[in-house]
Amino acid sequence: MSPTYILLIIAAYFGVLVLISYFTGKEDTNAAFFKANKSAPWYLVAFGMVGASLSGVTFISVPGLIGGQEFAYMQGVLGFFVGYFVVAFVLLPLYYRLNITSIYQYLEKRFGVVSYKTGAFFFLLSRVTGASFRLFLVALAMQYIVFEQMGVPFWLTVVISILLIWVYTFKGGIKTIIWTDTLQTLAMLSAVGLAIYLINEKLDWGYVEFLNSEAFAEKGQIFFFDDINSPQYFWKYFLGGIFITVAMTGLDQDMMQKNLTCKTEKDAQKNMISMSILLVIVNFAFLSLGALLFIYSEQFGVQIPIVDGRVRTDLLFPEIAMNQGLGTPLAIIFIIGLIAAAYSSADSALTSLTTSFSVDFLNIEKRPKEDQKPLRKKVHVGVSIVLIIVVIVFNYLDGNVVSNLFKFATFTYGPLLGLFAFGILTKRHINDKYAWIVALLSIVISFGITLLPESVIGQYKFHWEILILNGFITFIGLLLISSKSNMKSEKDLNTIIDSTKDDSSKIA
Repeated sequence: MSPTYILLIIAAYFGVLVLISYFTGKEDTNAAFFKANKSAPWYLVAFGMVGASLSGVTFISVPGLIGGQEFAYMQGVLGFFVGYFVVAFVLLPLYYRLNITSIYQYLEKRFGVVSYKTGAFFFLLSRVTGASFRLFLVALAMQYIVFEQMGVPFWLTVVISILLIWVYTFKGGIKTIIWTDTLQTLAMLSAVGLAIYLINEKLDWGYVEFLNSEAFAEKGQIFFFDDINSPQYFWKYFLGGIFITVAMTGLDQDMMQKNLTCKTEKDAQKNMISMSILLVIVNFAFLSLGALLFIYSEQFGVQIPIVDGRVRTDLLFPEIAMNQGLGTPLAIIFIIGLIAAAYSSADSALTSLTTSFSVDFLNIEKRPKEDQKPLRKKVHVGVSIVLIIVVIVFNYLDGNVVSNLFKFATFTYGPLLGLFAFGILTKRHINDKYAWIVALLSIVISFGITLLPESVIGQYKFHWEILILNGFITFIGLLLISSKSNMKSEKDLNTIIDSTKDDSSKIA
């Protein structure tokens, strides 16, 4: 497919997104931008969140994991499933009871300003990095299949991508994203479904035949219990998956902002449980596609792409979809799915980062009403520029994107996990001014532990479980700077809730 046709597809897709933005962004208010006026249908949020949770990382990189670890990733997915129940029945009730705009406002009411700013800072750091990783991966794929041939430099590809996101989110914010995420999820899943069907057809299989084949058996092992030192060991993946979900969904403004747009707490819980079931099914489909891609490449002699001297299993899907004669329909739906994968996470990240910085650091709710909307729009532009810079920097990093993303998250989300766990599980009061020191030290200590020589830890290799260790260290650090709480009754809790409601009601 020629670059011209690909650009036409991209233009048409963004035309639809801008049209959605036009209708959903008519009410250009902070209440619509931050919370969608708390009127979003739960089932729409649930379906859209599937795409936002998967993103370009799953669409491109998860199928590529098959080459190194078979279906081990499903162990983590089962952990995700359990983690979503924790979010649904522990964290969501808390957030709805407090009626907050930013979930980190809980930390201010529970501990104080320093804890609040510390939590919000680590979210900003985590989400800027996470969104940039995801956007980088898809921008790299777009560069590989179209823009490189046109002589467009990678940095310009990134600038154009983020500019397009800004165009359809700058008015409607989360209200627009709920609808665009639904479209993007549909496009992404359609691309995967069609790819599975066409590759099976090329191999003279049905899907059930594929699952029963010897070729699948060689790549389809899910559970790994034999080597505790391996990153694929079951309990590392499973327990890490639970805490990754609690941290990267339940303690993440990006994901929770969508949940908080539902009308009621029960609607938000239905959204979360429905999404958790869908994600198990969808992730298995992505890994099935990965197995098919490697089987296809082996049978037909397709080389795994090499970029700048590095083997990129991330690019095997685009290589086969675009260049291996599986038909124009697959090429078209792949392009649409690729774009959807990029923007289903990047657009909500841009909105949530704008929300967090505006509410948590600029105190937008406490400013004069006439200053709130102009300030929000300036922040929206500033966050876009930051994302551009970070994505370009990531182009110079080595390693598998999925591994890098989750490895980084285990460190940056650890302090959030510790802060929220201490606040929910204890009634103790902390010396708030030291909270940021505890958070920083927990990351330093956790990272130092991963660097210990084999003479100390043997051949043990850390995986996602470092998040648990990181959160535990933060928890212990907070315990050391804590004392008995003066909060003696439900009346004190009600005071916290009422004061938070007063703040959030000021959004206009």
